[in-house]
Amino acid sequence: MKPKILIVDDEVSILQSLSGVLEDEGYRVSVAASGEESLEDVRKDTPDLVLLDIWMPGMDGLAVLKEIKSSHPQLPVIIISGHANIETAVKATRMGAFDFVEKPLSLERMLVSIQNALEFQRLEEENRLWRQKANHRTRITGRSPAMERLRAEIQKAAPTNATVLITGENGTGKELVARMIHFLSLRSQRSMIEVNCAAIPEDLIESELFGHEKGAFTGAHERRRGKFDTANGGTLFLDEIGDMSLRTQAKILRIIQEQVFERVGGTRSIKVDVRLVAATNKDLRQEIEAGRFRQDLYYRLNVIPIHAPPLRERLEDISLLVEDFIDEMANESTLGRKEIAPEVITLLQQYSWPGNVRELRNFIERLIIMTPGQVIRPEDLPQDFLLQLSEHPWKHSHFQYATLKEARFAFERDYLLCKLEECAWNISATAAQIGIERSHLYRKMRSLGIREKNGASPSADSEDKRSAVEALPKRK
Repeated sequence: MKPKILIVDDEVSILQSLSGVLEDEGYRVSVAASGEESLEDVRKDTPDLVLLDIWMPGMDGLAVLKEIKSSHPQLPVIIISGHANIETAVKATRMGAFDFVEKPLSLERMLVSIQNALEFQRLEEENRLWRQKANHRTRITGRSPAMERLRAEIQKAAPTNATVLITGENGTGKELVARMIHFLSLRSQRSMIEVNCAAIPEDLIESELFGHEKGAFTGAHERRRGKFDTANGGTLFLDEIGDMSLRTQAKILRIIQEQVFERVGGTRSIKVDVRLVAATNKDLRQEIEAGRFRQDLYYRLNVIPIHAPPLRERLEDISLLVEDFIDEMANESTLGRKEIAPEVITLLQQYSWPGNVRELRNFIERLIIMTPGQVIRPEDLPQDFLLQLSEHPWKHSHFQYATLKEARFAFERDYLLCKLEECAWNISATAAQIGIERSHLYRKMRSLGIREKNGASPSADSEDKRSAVEALPKRK
């Protein structure tokens, strides 16, 4: 849809001629003959741009501009006037006007100004959305004690220039910790350059980090800046630094000490101001004992150690993480926002999540795509997930759950599993023992995520003699 432009002028001829030209250009146009009328129009149906005359009876243009910028600060306003001086133009600009166009109007000049204002507004909105996404990507989700400790460590480390070593398993969010450190640092207005040391071939890692001179090696047709050079004044994040070769480690050590390096094939020393943040999923002390990591580099990197906890140590954060993932995927897909039943959160908290937050995110994406309804329920969980729960039991107290509904769900599941086991998985015998109809028991099993061995949901028509089911682990 074409942008809507509001023209505000007390001269009827201006309103008619200007609206005609703009409509011919494809814009949607509305007009107002007074300042009071224009503010009412803006309130009812906010335009994309306002063309505003300064000299009008009653409420003048500057007063209208002040009101518009107070209620709609992002709305671009172009001032038009035939009697204003430089002082008025400067004042209007300081109040937030995008441009100042004098009468008699040059239509070509006016169209260019309109295009520039609309493009500027588009870029501003785009930048705002990118800033929101950037802020979201540097937000650490969770209220568990482990995450509160992590936030406190980041808050202490970020404002300094000290080197930080982030440790943690794959998928725990070490990159997110690094971004948050940079975002909260004094270098946040400069770039944070990320390098995955495990993804770059050994023969290219030095060129990637330090750059190279023309002719340094076959294929080096021109000088190329490296990551250290690009990150000057900002932060360099070396992910998976435990996979770096001993030779490259020695050069990294020198840069940390002296902030000086040479490009590959060069002899000139280049001085930089870079804050180094490194991360690894390896135990660097073991790597040192095995001769694969330099001890002196480890001590240089480990000035401020920060550990990203695995998800199994903060299972209470799963509900918050899932909500974040659902919101994110709703914004990035056409599937709409799906809800997740509390019982499913209870089941997710039964699993150890060896792939940590990354595995949880992928699993939620799978559920959103594969679940036909708008609410994800226990019966929608894939059979392979329930099988993993059975193979990797994860025991918790029922007191961990935040609501009575979640605790009741967990207790009923554990109770049924216990009784099914006592009755050797005979459905009829179990139903008789606990005092419910067999069909009711089947429905309960289905709602609690207890499935038959073939992967089908329990049915009242299923064989009930020694029925083999894939059951969730019994917790003590």
